[in-house]
This record gives sequence, structure tokens and C-alpha cells, in this order.
Amino acid sequence: MSVKLCHRRSTCRLCTHNHFDLLLSLTPTPPANAFVPYNMRGKVQETFPLDLYFCKNCHHVQLLDVVNPDYLFSNYLYVSGTSPAFVKHFENYANFVVDQYVPNLENQLVIDIGSNDGTLLKHFKALGFKVLGIDPANEIAKNANLKGIETKVAFFNSQLARKINSTHGFAKVICANNVFAHADNLSEILLGVKKLLKDDGVFVFEVSYLLDVFVKTLFDTIYHEHLAYHSVGPLIPFFKTHGMELINVQRVGVHGGSLRGVVQLEGGPYKKRMSVKKHVLLESKIGLDNIRSLQLLSDKIEKCKRSLVSVLDGLKLLGKSIAAYGAAAKATTLMYHFNIGPDVIDYIVDDSPLKQGMDSPGLHIPIFPSASIYEKKPDAIVILAWNFSESIIKQHSKYLDLGGRFIVPLPEVKVY
Repeated sequence: MSVKLCHRRSTCRLCTHNHFDLLLSLTPTPPANAFVPYNMRGKVQETFPLDLYFCKNCHHVQLLDVVNPDYLFSNYLYVSGTSPAFVKHFENYANFVVDQYVPNLENQLVIDIGSNDGTLLKHFKALGFKVLGIDPANEIAKNANLKGIETKVAFFNSQLARKINSTHGFAKVICANNVFAHADNLSEILLGVKKLLKDDGVFVFEVSYLLDVFVKTLFDTIYHEHLAYHSVGPLIPFFKTHGMELINVQRVGVHGGSLRGVVQLEGGPYKKRMSVKKHVLLESKIGLDNIRSLQLLSDKIEKCKRSLVSVLDGLKLLGKSIAAYGAAAKATTLMYHFNIGPDVIDYIVDDSPLKQGMDSPGLHIPIFPSASIYEKKPDAIVILAWNFSESIIKQHSKYLDLGGRFIVPLPEVKVY
């Protein structure tokens, strides 16, 4: 019997109510990381709806069409460690947690849910922690284990949490970065966290921040892996319902704009920071609790599309060759919604060996190493991994010296 690849949920992930407004309808795409080998480029890949909904009760923004997580993550190709900017971010992240919430490092355990290649845990391990990663991506978890970061190949849930507690004890710190937006059942994750967290421990998560998505028009961060688009307001009652409290939030720059939250068990030792209330007030002022305000995002996306397509059409009319940099998940959403395919982009370069030699999801544009820039000498390169545009441009300044140009599509179109 074939496994159903997509289903539609009927209730809000945070408050369980079932009344929604359609906020935004993007072009259906295949899963954003469903890369295929060159020899399969003729195979048509299934696409799934990419519609964003607004909960009328708690104002949480989310996808209701859920792609099977085994299909999305078992052969996952994204790895954190290929980006120097991300490695540095996770180093700062570990230092933040230790400085704020771990006065005593001795014999403390850190668990990372969705640990990927162990980049974050490597920094915690260097600080003296015991570490444990949990990730469903077989090859990536295998490589993390080979590098000395103990990693269990699994999806995290309360049943697994009980097993981990019996073998590893309680954790001082539990992290979930972006994965807290990836999971369909967030309540199940919190049940597991509560089984593993020390009474004076903290749960720390990072997710794409709806405020940045809206203000900066970061619509390409919307794809099937990201089921939830979090803001602080709806999260406060959600954690409270589960006997936990959100005590600190920060805006951080990764992925164009993310939210870092710190949560403790209700009645835990840490005082709630003013940052929580300040972010709720800011969200209300901008209109994240108002469907009419949020629906302006559609007009902003259309404006961005006209701007980028105008630049690319102009280059094509002049007979110029165009490549792209970064086979990022966000690239799938952008190229499908802006109708930018192989007739516009000749090839994509990427620094991840796991993606090189593959074709992009659905559109089947070939992916090469970044050395191809100097072999093929394209006239222009669209930086699809725009959140790393500064480091990419710096790394390839030689390309500019040779007469090439970089095009950054978001948050606004810029040509270098």
C-alpha cells in the first residue's frame, strides 16, 4: 500500500480551534529539498499546495497542507556546517545559553532536537557539556556520529524522550532550531521536552519570525518543511497550556530574521524578561494579529516579482547568461512563484557537496560546485541564498573584478 504524501489538517497547531482565514496562496511546489540525480531529470515531481492560513482564535499563521515528514526529511540534504556564517551563529548561540542560563557546566547534558550535522552541539561539547543529537536524516546523522557527536536517527516524541531519559538522564538545555516550525504536532514535542528537562533547565528554540517575513517580504521562507510561522503573541498561551512559560525572546539575523525563545517549566527559577511583552506590543502595532494587515503581503510579493523579473528579462534580451548561487530550500518557492525556470537560470552553484551533481526540485536545473563560476563565466548570478549574500559576494569578489554581476532578490532587489 502506498503511503499518502500529503494531508490537510483541520485545527490550529497552537490552540486547536478550527476557524481560519486564507492569508496567502503561493504557487504549489514540490518539497523544497527534493533534489534529484541527473539521471532522473525527466521524472515529473509531485507538487503540493502552499497556502498560508491565519487562525481566527489565537492568530497563529500556518500551513494546513502537511507533507509526510518521512518523505521530507529521511534523505535530507541541508547541512548547517557548510556555511561559515551559520557555524559562527551557533557558536554565539551556545555562548548565549551558557552565559544566561548555565552557571555550572559540570556534568550537564544538552539535547538538540533536529540536530542536523551536529554544528550546534559541537560548540556545546567544546564548552564541556555532554551532548546528544536527534535527527531523522539517515546520512547526516550517520556523519555526525562519525565526527563524535552522538546522534539518534529518529523523529522526536514523548516515547523517545522516555527512552532517552532512562539512558541519559535529564537535560539542562534542550534546543530545537527551526524544527519547532517543522513539526505538525508541537504539543507532542513539548510533552517530550517536559519528560527530559531538569526543573531548572531551559528549552531554547529558533524559528523564522513572522514579523520579519511580513516586514521584509521574505515569502520564500514559506515552504512545506516550515509548517508554522511563529510570533510571540500566540506562543505565550500555547506554552502556558503545557505547563511551561516563555521567559525571554530575541530577534536574531539568521534566515533574514528569526525569533529565539527561551522557555522554562512553569514556576522555574528564571524571571520573565520584558522582551516578551515588548515583542507582543510590537507585533500588535505592526498588525500581526490582524488578517487585513497581513494580507498586504501578497501585494508586496507581486511588487518584488515585477522588480526581479524586469532585471532578468532585460539581461536575457541582451543575450546575457544567468546562473544562480545557492540551491537553498527558499529557492524552490521563489523560482516557482516568480516563474523563473531553466529558460532563465542556466545552472545553480552551491557549496554543499551533497547537492552538487543533483538537479533542483521540480525545475531540474543542474547544480555545480562554485568553481564553475570561473569555468563557465556567467554574465550575472542571482543569489538565491540571499541571507548569505554578503559573505558570498565577499568570497567571490574576483568574479566581480572579471566583469560579472550579482543580483540579490530579497529583501529588495539589488544589483552589484
